[in-house]
Amino acid sequence: MRRPRNLSAEERALWDRVAERTTPMNGRRADPLPEPPKKDMPAPRKEPIPTFRVGEAVNGRERRDVLPGIADRMAEAPVNMDRKSFGKLKRGKLKPEARLDLHGMTLAEAHPALISFIMGSQQMGRRLVLVITGKGKDRDDGGPIPTRLGVLRHQVPQWLALPPLSKAVLQVTPAHLKHGGHGAYYIYLRRQR
Repeated sequence: MRRPRNLSAEERALWDRVAERTTPMNGRRADPLPEPPKKDMPAPRKEPIPTFRVGEAVNGRERRDVLPGIADRMAEAPVNMDRKSFGKLKRGKLKPEARLDLHGMTLAEAHPALISFIMGSQQMGRRLVLVITGKGKDRDDGGPIPTRLGVLRHQVPQWLALPPLSKAVLQVTPAHLKHGGHGAYYIYLRRQR
């Protein structure tokens, strides 16, 4: 059985003021509420609020990201291709056979373009392609929810991990500096069967 909650002194005073000003529907006053039992508990100690003026900068504000950066996540991804070829790829020694530049495209334009490019490249027998996303603009307005730098840069690896592209892609890794660095991706495709 649930015990009734007793009103605090402030709640009780507020209730009494409301009850005095109301008129009963049936013409008779309601019975007053019983007084709550008094407890000998010390009042909770209130912490002083630090002084703050409107427009003053907040000290000690850090950017905290829920997810690790895209480079960190890709570095932790398993290597699915030949290790020797992967090493050459990371050092920029392999030359991409084709490239797609997504600069200036919206997400709605970039996704179909990426699907068409990857599937077409696999049909042509290409193994290594380059997709340029750009590094993105810094749009963080300092609000409580951080915004990501480079929407396409974060979205392209996610698209590549989903069907129908996941069946065509063997490995995705950030490009070497001479091919665009963190603003581009090497995509190593599976052989067509």
